[in-house]
Amino acid sequence: MNNKYLTISQINEYVKMRIDSDANLKKIYLKGEISNFKNHTRGHLYFTLKDDNSRLSAVMFQSQAYNLKFTPEDGMNVLVEGRLSCYPAQGTYQIYVDKMEMDGLGELYLEFEKLKKKLSEEGLFDEKYKKPIPRYPSKIGIVTASTGAAIKDILSTIKRRYPICETILFPSLVQGAGAGNDVAKQIETAQNYDLDILIVGRGGGSIEDLWAFNEEVVARAIFKSKVPIISAVGHEVDFTIADYVADLRAPTPTGAAEMAVPVLSDVISNIDTLKIRLRENILKTLKQSELRLNKIKDSFILTNPLAMYEVKEEKLNNYIITLNKYIREYLNNKRHILNLDLNSLKLLNPVNIMEKGYSLVRVKDQIIKDSKDLKNGDKIDIKLYKGEVIAEVKEIK
Repeated sequence: MNNKYLTISQINEYVKMRIDSDANLKKIYLKGEISNFKNHTRGHLYFTLKDDNSRLSAVMFQSQAYNLKFTPEDGMNVLVEGRLSCYPAQGTYQIYVDKMEMDGLGELYLEFEKLKKKLSEEGLFDEKYKKPIPRYPSKIGIVTASTGAAIKDILSTIKRRYPICETILFPSLVQGAGAGNDVAKQIETAQNYDLDILIVGRGGGSIEDLWAFNEEVVARAIFKSKVPIISAVGHEVDFTIADYVADLRAPTPTGAAEMAVPVLSDVISNIDTLKIRLRENILKTLKQSELRLNKIKDSFILTNPLAMYEVKEEKLNNYIITLNKYIREYLNNKRHILNLDLNSLKLLNPVNIMEKGYSLVRVKDQIIKDSKDLKNGDKIDIKLYKGEVIAEVKEIK
């Protein structure tokens, strides 16, 4: 066998040795998109990093993956730190990842989701706190940049649709350092202007450009507002924390203006229609009232007023007759009871008993019922049916 031929293992080990000995590959920093992600049961992570033209296998062992602050998924853009090496068994080279974090927008996305979860749990997104948007506002406030497409679109739309509405601009920074605090401050200032509606927003841009409307200070200012707020941030696909807290979300600044005001010509047309309907209803009501009045005027009572009194008088007479009957029966009944009571009293009257020959004996106004209550020599008063006798006891038997 010719010794110039190498085994597959030999060449793969050689490649591994050369890669491992290259100082430039011992510490590399890559950015790319995750694909073919697999989470091993032992906690190891296997995936592919790719860009527009190439791809590279990657592995992150459990000891390093334990420190991740997010859950990797296909499609995520990440920044990785690790070393390049060869896997001899398959003859492939791959990066062994020591650290990984989300690339730029990914970090903002994590921050967005974290704040969204926090405010949602506090109830700032609840429908019960959403204030209704007035249909016919007379004064609208706008918190946005004093220059740019957003303010122009909002003002031109309101002027075109509902020119009788007054608008007040509360100029604010809408991106960059301090923009969130400035937006919140202008929302608070707007509370003192007797507004019907407050539009808060800006034109389109990247997520970094729109970030002021993802700040907690803006969310709490919107929630605290007594004036109904329409959020108008970016384009229709853009969603911010401000959109979730606001009383109404508009897809664009122009859309916010359209939601805030009606079309004046439509309002006038509607008023004209209501006038016609009101006039028809009034005429209909008058006609019905006239018919009712004529019916009342032609009624028997009004055409024969005395008949009503005759009927009432007849009823009154019947009541009087019935009442007198009841009174007589009542008095006769009471008279009968009285006679019975008098007869009973008469039977019990001691005077009537004395009329039959009985008498009443008293000593010092006390009636004597037993001879034992007397003694010889007592003066006794004998009450007869007619007259009274004073006697003295001579003998007691």
